[in-house]
Amino acid sequence: MNQIITFGEVLMRISPRGNKKFIQSNNVEFYFGGTEVNVGISIANFGGNVKHISCISNDFIGNTAMSYLNKFDLDTSAIVRSNRPLGVYFLEVGAVMRPSSISYNRSHSSFSEILPSMVNWEKSLENGQWFHWTGITPALCKGAKETLLAGLKLAREKGLQVSADPTYRSGLWKYGENPKEVLSELINYSTIFIGGVNEINELLDTNYSFSNEDFIKASKHLMEKYPSIEKVFDKIRTAINSSWHKIRARMFNGIEFKETEDLDITHIIDRIGTGDAFAAGIIHGLQKFDDYKAMEFGAAACAIKHTYLGDVNYATEEEVISILDGNTSGRLQR
Repeated sequence: MNQIITFGEVLMRISPRGNKKFIQSNNVEFYFGGTEVNVGISIANFGGNVKHISCISNDFIGNTAMSYLNKFDLDTSAIVRSNRPLGVYFLEVGAVMRPSSISYNRSHSSFSEILPSMVNWEKSLENGQWFHWTGITPALCKGAKETLLAGLKLAREKGLQVSADPTYRSGLWKYGENPKEVLSELINYSTIFIGGVNEINELLDTNYSFSNEDFIKASKHLMEKYPSIEKVFDKIRTAINSSWHKIRARMFNGIEFKETEDLDITHIIDRIGTGDAFAAGIIHGLQKFDDYKAMEFGAAACAIKHTYLGDVNYATEEEVISILDGNTSGRLQR
């Protein structure tokens, strides 16, 4: 069935309406998301077959989250339930020179209870073609790290492509493991690296600059250290202010370097989940196009996500390709 497998926490996001701070407002909106599930839903919206694996609260909030995933036709058969609450984060959306702010409440969430014995990886991967993971999940708790590692080992044994987005967030690593050692072990089971010089420097203890020349050097160094890595894709964000960004992408596949043009996002509706949209675009693109068009598709998917409220990219494959074809004016379609 060529399933794409994602594994990670499902979160509820709570925000004041508009660009208000919490102290200004008594009205809030909620959305469901989470790094890996954002990727999965985006791929499903492109037409992909996705299974998401997680541990969700066994209450009406968990039921609502499950309904949300099922709305996008995600396979939720491997999701287990817990008596702990769903993880939550609070977001104040910035504007112009005021940055956005996030506060997490996930230390004792349902997902923090995940253990390797709770996931039947053999069954979960039986129709798998691709496995995607991020550095968020192994940062949350030892059980999540060990469960992910077990899945990655079996995925590589079965010959699945494995994409890694090894995002490092120092504030999440609170259970005593060395982040660099953990991420380094997980990268050994990965074939596609979705990250840039920052992530490579963290892994390798290097200080490559952001120039294209150093990106190529860093990618080669990464491939030497981790021979399973075949390709590196990097998203570059240039922030004019909180409301206006430019997005482009670059890649190195062991043979050639390529880079896209900037996509100008002059009025950001929602920045959350845009990196996940990029990863989803890369994963989907690599299954349909050559490396360069896959990179372009990822950058365009990232760009259009800035126009949707919530954590998830609702764009279809056709809408992303329309951007690649130069249709960026936003003119009314009749």
